[in-house]
Amino acid sequence: MYKGRRFVYRPVEAIKADIDRAAAIRDEIAAASWKLGLGGRITRELAAALLAEGRDLGANSSFVTVFNWLAAGGRTAFLQDANSMVLRPREFVSVLKHLRATLPSLTRVTSYARAKTLAQRKPEDLRMIREAGLDRVHIGLETGDDELLALVRKGVTQAEQVDGGCKAVAAGFQVSEYWMPDLGGRDRRRQHAENTARALSAINPHYIRSRPLVPRPGTPLFDDVAQGRLTLSSPHERLEEIGWMIRGLEVTSRVCFDHAMNAWADRRGGLLFRQDYEGYRFPEEKPLVLERIREGLAVDESKHVHVRELMAVRSL
Repeated sequence: MYKGRRFVYRPVEAIKADIDRAAAIRDEIAAASWKLGLGGRITRELAAALLAEGRDLGANSSFVTVFNWLAAGGRTAFLQDANSMVLRPREFVSVLKHLRATLPSLTRVTSYARAKTLAQRKPEDLRMIREAGLDRVHIGLETGDDELLALVRKGVTQAEQVDGGCKAVAAGFQVSEYWMPDLGGRDRRRQHAENTARALSAINPHYIRSRPLVPRPGTPLFDDVAQGRLTLSSPHERLEEIGWMIRGLEVTSRVCFDHAMNAWADRRGGLLFRQDYEGYRFPEEKPLVLERIREGLAVDESKHVHVRELMAVRSL
């Protein structure tokens, strides 16, 4: 999603200025709430009043974002872009401390992080960042298979993924690892599943999240599928691949299917997997997940969403 974007290392003061601007918008919204007699509450009535003043809120995405954040409780923040961990550790700590001091309602701060960057960081630096206020990191593992990692140019090896993930866990972060069923297509699904299970078992993250592959127009993977160089698995084959991965997992993680593409049907026509954020508790619910997979494999494939249908829609 960042193809064609020039990498920019933002100065700490510029990041802090963004935080200060968010705080100023927060204060402006809160003042309007008190003025209306709402006691600081963020409500539809407040939104209507602001619109009635003639403010073009739709043209100010930052204002809308802060309003929605406050309406949701103002308790969480997500540090944007692909890899905030690339910031120099002491600069990152300075940003986090400013964020926490300026937005004291925060109870959780989250960011994306690349496994390779985590692997390159010293353990003491990661602990320092964690203690400064970064609570959770999301890591795109995609696959634990070295052949596939090279084919999709992930820029990391299984060993580096395990090293980075383990360092993040040891530093005290809550770690979510994402994997991508069918990334290797029909021909590499077994090695993809088994080596991914091996990597995730070594990391033992707090969360493991399934994000099945949907090749997007304009990407080499989409062209590979369209031109027959990569054969996507059928719905049942994808389920089999997930089953192989689940059987190989030896973790105390939450295993989650909280994405619309995890859309296999059960025998009653409902969703096969729970799609709540917390997912299934392993190892306790591992037998249940395997049983759900067996049920899904017993359902006619025509009842399941096929990724080729989504590709056809997105190519229009």
